Amino acid sequence: MAASSPGHIELERSLDSIQIGKRHRTDLGDLDSLMESIEREGLLQPITVTPDGVLVCGRRRLEALRRLGRRTTNVWVRSGITDRLSQLLAEQNDNALHKPLSLIEAESLYRELKVVVAEDAARRQEASRFGSAVREGRDSAGVSGAVDSTAPRSAGEARVQAARMVTGRGSQTMLEQIGRLKDLANDDSRPDHIHVQAAEELARIEAGGKVHGAHLRMNAALSLDELDRIAADPAQSELVRTQAAASAAQVRGAGAADTRATELAALAADAIARVTAENRAKTKRSALKPARPALSSVVLPPRAFVALWADMQGWTARYDADNIATSLTAVEWEQAETVLAETIAFFTRIRDARNQADASPQPAAADVRTA
Repeated sequence: MAASSPGHIELERSLDSIQIGKRHRTDLGDLDSLMESIEREGLLQPITVTPDGVLVCGRRRLEALRRLGRRTTNVWVRSGITDRLSQLLAEQNDNALHKPLSLIEAESLYRELKVVVAEDAARRQEASRFGSAVREGRDSAGVSGAVDSTAPRSAGEARVQAARMVTGRGSQTMLEQIGRLKDLANDDSRPDHIHVQAAEELARIEAGGKVHGAHLRMNAALSLDELDRIAADPAQSELVRTQAAASAAQVRGAGAADTRATELAALAADAIARVTAENRAKTKRSALKPARPALSSVVLPPRAFVALWADMQGWTARYDADNIATSLTAVEWEQAETVLAETIAFFTRIRDARNQADASPQPAAADVRTA
């Protein structure tokens, strides 16, 4: 006969009929001590399943029973626990009481839980707006009160609540950073070296490494990849490409010198900010700058040319080259070099024309006779 208690009934069920379903735990840990305990004292706490036979709590106990050769076991069949949110909360409760999840496993549970919590809160708010009753059977799951009283009002609040459910503290930033590493490791649009580094950082975390350090190193790698892309982009100006290549070399040099992750990430981020800001500024200036009139439309007489260069005579003595070198922005220096190139080209044309004139045969002088 099946025993009953508030919220569940207890009965015997075959192990093969229990569906594991989607679980976030991937490492069951050492089961030997658990198997010894079951052999010696029996199963002290039955496995929990839904009315449909889907496992809620007891993944390690189920596996231990299978390894012991058991075919059946007593289970608790919980009513009101068929929706996904309740199953996730029950799974986390089971993990907290037995073998904790690793950080990588915790992120998988957090990733799904934050979405489900937000969706659940949205449904409740919608139902409340129209005066509907809370969905039947929620209270029997033993979790509705806690969720109802703290229903998140935004995605940010859902992240905070999900993190506290999984780890017991506000660890959403850490879990989001782990999730980003997972996404990068599986993002086909990224270069192979980005996949490899993301996977390596996840392995370091699994081995006990710091999540924030892995996050900073990954940020530096992404910034370096972006600098390389800009440096190789023919659509960028030569100045921007040169700046990007120089910045990438600086970041690589800092990485080779074993610079701290915080400083390396900051250096890479600053380099990207400078290059992209320069690129945006140049694009904006090109859009706003009126087209320069053709030189043929403003033709000055030779005497104006002579006066211009008379005024320019000795101009280099009025400036300090070192001071200019450190004071000019990249754009100002590029403009000066453009004017210099135009000046050299113009003087070349004048020189060629003068040389050609000197090489041409001179006409005979006119015979001037007095009357």
